Amino acid sequence: MNVVRILPLFVLVATLSACAAKPARDSAPSAGTVVPATEAPVADAAPAPVVDDASASADATPVAGSPTPAAAAPPTVDADGDGTPDASEDDFAALYGSDGVSGGSAAAYDPWEPLNRRVHRFNVVVDNAVARPLAIAYTNVVPRFARTGVSNFFSNIRSPVTIVNQFLQGRPDDAWDTMGRFLMNSTLGIGGLFDPASKAMIANRKEDFGQTLGAWGWRPSRYVELPFFGPRTVRDVFGLAGDIPLSPIRQIEEDKVRIGLQGLQLVDARSQLLAADDIRSSAVDEYALVRDAWLQRRNYQIENDLRGKHARGNDDLDSPIPVDAMPMPQWGN
Repeated sequence: MNVVRILPLFVLVATLSACAAKPARDSAPSAGTVVPATEAPVADAAPAPVVDDASASADATPVAGSPTPAAAAPPTVDADGDGTPDASEDDFAALYGSDGVSGGSAAAYDPWEPLNRRVHRFNVVVDNAVARPLAIAYTNVVPRFARTGVSNFFSNIRSPVTIVNQFLQGRPDDAWDTMGRFLMNSTLGIGGLFDPASKAMIANRKEDFGQTLGAWGWRPSRYVELPFFGPRTVRDVFGLAGDIPLSPIRQIEEDKVRIGLQGLQLVDARSQLLAADDIRSSAVDEYALVRDAWLQRRNYQIENDLRGKHARGNDDLDSPIPVDAMPMPQWGN
């Protein structure tokens, strides 16, 4: 082919490539800026590149001396992807200081939402009638130092569950740290009522079998709310079954002692959530707020487990209600 014919073709392709690679809005005026008449394109100037914007209409081409159409304002972050931010997403950001989608949090997979909402309403009724009044009375009657000792005791007694799951996740260094923490608090801390291990700078980790399944690769899992247990995923339901044999409280054969400890543990756990009650009660969609917040926190716990020991952030110690806090039947009997 004649070189004279090919050369203009290459020049045309190079010119089009340069125009396509240049961002369309690089030279565009800012939103609301009026283009001075002296700088507006004249009639014989080359036409401006067409902006590929679905919201732009064909008759919106600016003429000399007319204002340039204002650029669309950036949309508010929409966690559920429906194009319209709702009040629950604003409540989520107010409660957790994020937009609900940052930090690697995926959209909630909630195909059982109608059933979950009914269970959630049941749990709210039980909470308002029993759990919350007991938690308020507990905080009003029991001094803070005593409540701290109770929290330390239940945190310490769940260490065997954490140790086994850390080994299962391939984290023997963390497991040995947790074992040393357990032995120190159980002896010097008088059965775990005090926490000398924290003063010794031993990390306080909390693990359960649901997190282990997540570390093994079971990441996305559909959301489900269980009666009394509250938010979970299907993965975490299987995790409950894995934690039952490891719970020291579950091994107590005397029903009165076991159920008494479980009841105290539930009241202690509920008292630590009183600070969030005002935000939850004022949410337009409290179910969506609780679901999205719980899933983001759970995803963080699992992702945090996968980091190296020195790159790992602080654990979120507000883990789900453990199986040893519920008066369930003794499956082994």
